[in-house]
Amino acid sequence: MIAELVQTLEDWILAMAESFWVFPALYGFATIDGFFPPIPSESVVIALGSLNRSAGVPNLPLVLLFAALGAFTGDQIAYQIGKKINVRDLRFMRSERAQAALDWAERSLERRGASFIIAARYVPIGRVAVNMTAGAVGYHRPRFMGLTAIAAVTWACYSALIGIASGSLLEGRPILAIALGVVGGIILGVIVDRIIQWLTTRKDRPVAPAPSPTVASPADDGAPEVTSSPAAGTVRDDEEG
Repeated sequence: MIAELVQTLEDWILAMAESFWVFPALYGFATIDGFFPPIPSESVVIALGSLNRSAGVPNLPLVLLFAALGAFTGDQIAYQIGKKINVRDLRFMRSERAQAALDWAERSLERRGASFIIAARYVPIGRVAVNMTAGAVGYHRPRFMGLTAIAAVTWACYSALIGIASGSLLEGRPILAIALGVVGGIILGVIVDRIIQWLTTRKDRPVAPAPSPTVASPADDGAPEVTSSPAAGTVRDDEEG
């Protein structure tokens, strides 16, 4: 019974992957994921990459193209949303984690915008927070478009490679290959998220001020310390008088 169910599922996935409509669907997932975190497009790219390696479909260059185009489009929409509305008031950005991500994005964009925009593409909620914050703070739009184009291409290749690796390990078993690829992608995403947070926290840590130089007093050099007091001045005046 289970074997028949798995076989039916494999046939359905292969039939869908052979259809051209899988590419517009991929584009839609990647676009929505750019401004709505609950839609994880990495899983779709990983699954299709795995399926390509284990079953030969769908066409891998088209997977990369539509994934990158969707990611780029979603990032631009996120930027525009951040420019037009108060991001912190959005329902899916009100959680404690989302608010912390927005704070993190604001601080990091000020210090290292370019590397941060590219790196954030690999963190699902991080990319939404960063791109919306970039719009809110008025980050230079042409520069933002260039950086997100680079990020979209590298992200698509990265996600597909995870799928290809899992498909190579389990060639001929597309369901298990897809499951392995998706789980592996989630784990790597968490690792990347932790590394970025660690690096950001480390760089944002305040540097302790250098100790101020101390001026040596005459007593420290062995010279006798000269003190004056009102009383000594009074005695001297009395003697002169």
